[in-house]
Amino acid sequence: MGVYFVTGGSSGIGYEIVCDLARLGHHVCAGYHSRRFPEDQLEEDLKKKIISLHVDVNDADSIKEAVKTIEDKYGCIDGLVNCAGKTEDAFFAMMPQESWDSVIDTDLKSVYHTVNAVLPGMMSRGRGSIVNISSIAGEKGIAGQTNYCAAKAGLLGFTRALSKEVARMNIRVNAVAPGYIETDMIAKVKSKNPNLVKEIPLRRIGKPKDVAKAVCFLLGEDSSYITGTTIAVDGGLLA
Repeated sequence: MGVYFVTGGSSGIGYEIVCDLARLGHHVCAGYHSRRFPEDQLEEDLKKKIISLHVDVNDADSIKEAVKTIEDKYGCIDGLVNCAGKTEDAFFAMMPQESWDSVIDTDLKSVYHTVNAVLPGMMSRGRGSIVNISSIAGEKGIAGQTNYCAAKAGLLGFTRALSKEVARMNIRVNAVAPGYIETDMIAKVKSKNPNLVKEIPLRRIGKPKDVAKAVCFLLGEDSSYITGTTIAVDGGLLA
């Protein structure tokens, strides 16, 4: 069984990834920031598999401290899931620089800090798997989300480039691009577009577990010959 570090692990997609990995028998470290990890909601048999760590993904020292804590406890980190993210929507002409910087820092720049912290250990052991949670917004333009689209598109480019750099060390880097998923983030989108479901070929909003299953696949041995790719979990939106 492996040891995995999931940022943004206290709610939504991140929480489901944490729980699914634990159900598979892995040890999972769930990073959280503004929202505490809901340990009281865990199934009893998962509590021994999951630890939560307060982490600021925009602070390199905070990430390094979290990684050291995990490696001191378990000896290694086999996989990293970059799931921390946020939106601050506005049309570009009215978007303050603070909103641009905040989304770029949390959704893209933070990945520099996390990967920079875990990669040396993976390189020394000659194995590892990294999964970046992007979005269909990284592949299609969405009005009012220039900052978010830019960050998620950057994450896809980062995934492809890094995968080529570390493949020879048996480290795989992939991405998952969710479409419309039932999370707090999607609520305001649904309120603005009551016909949203009709745009989705599968005619339903996705569940966090739909994304979690794809992430667990990419982290595991069943995907050992897959790297540098992106799996869209979007009900067919990008088809």
